[in-house]
Amino acid sequence: MNQHIHCSVSNCHYWNQGNKCQANEIVVVSDSLADKYPDNIDAPKAATIPATPANTCMATCCKTFVEQGSNKTNVDGVTKLS
Repeated sequence: MNQHIHCSVSNCHYWNQGNKCQANEIVVVSDSLADKYPDNIDAPKAATIPATPANTCMATCCKTFVEQGSNKTNVDGVTKLS
């Protein structure tokens, strides 16, 4: 079964037509943790991030976001699916 993560952030390196995320994996954290971890803490290191609750979707953050054209696409170990 084909499963997709949908994302409408069109300037993300992993975004693709149809609002489909092309990252091989993603990590979503609570906003309270998002600023505490550097960009290289992403999905491959998800087990090292403490679990935290969020009361609404507005209190969450996709740590996998990388702006299109950025030179930071290899800092987190996440790859773009083809």
